[in-house]
Amino acid sequence: MEKFLIAALGNIGAAYHGTRHNAGFDVADVFAAKHGVAFQSGRLADIAEIRYRGKLLIVIKPTTYMNLSGRAVKYWMDKERIDADHILVIMDDIAIPLAKLRLRASGSDGGHNGLKSIQESIGTTTYPRLRFGIGGEYPKGQQVEFVLGKWADSELPIVRRKVQASAEVIESFVVRGLPMAMNEANKLDFGPDMI
Repeated sequence: MEKFLIAALGNIGAAYHGTRHNAGFDVADVFAAKHGVAFQSGRLADIAEIRYRGKLLIVIKPTTYMNLSGRAVKYWMDKERIDADHILVIMDDIAIPLAKLRLRASGSDGGHNGLKSIQESIGTTTYPRLRFGIGGEYPKGQQVEFVLGKWADSELPIVRRKVQASAEVIESFVVRGLPMAMNEANKLDFGPDMI
């Protein structure tokens, strides 16, 4: 059975729940719930196994905190013998508007500590990633507070729709392949007029 590793990034603990930096965890939670599967505590991550259209998806939420996400990704890649092109990393991105998602085959870490850790751990920048735009509307010098802050009430309708759409992007990626999934995901617009 073809296997995929879906690595959703975030920070563990109640203090981080509902924050922009935990967008990846939110997507993983909705995806697992959609498929009727609960996360279990595993090595370096909470883990859910989902069978979908003849594929096995190992969904992880690293328990290492964001800056050490690569340790969990590398462990589960090795344990499950999954190649880099069968990984999908899901994370927040301040360089992308709130109304958008960006699915990419590779790229730099863009200053994202989770991606930086993954790159260092697996030794490549060539792995698919779904960037969940959180926008960059914060006062100068307030980036950390913004990223670790909770979603504003006005943002939540867009965020909820994007989380649901991200779950569908995962399905498209594993069944239809990266190029087709990119073509679909990168066209999506969740602007206020689309609600």
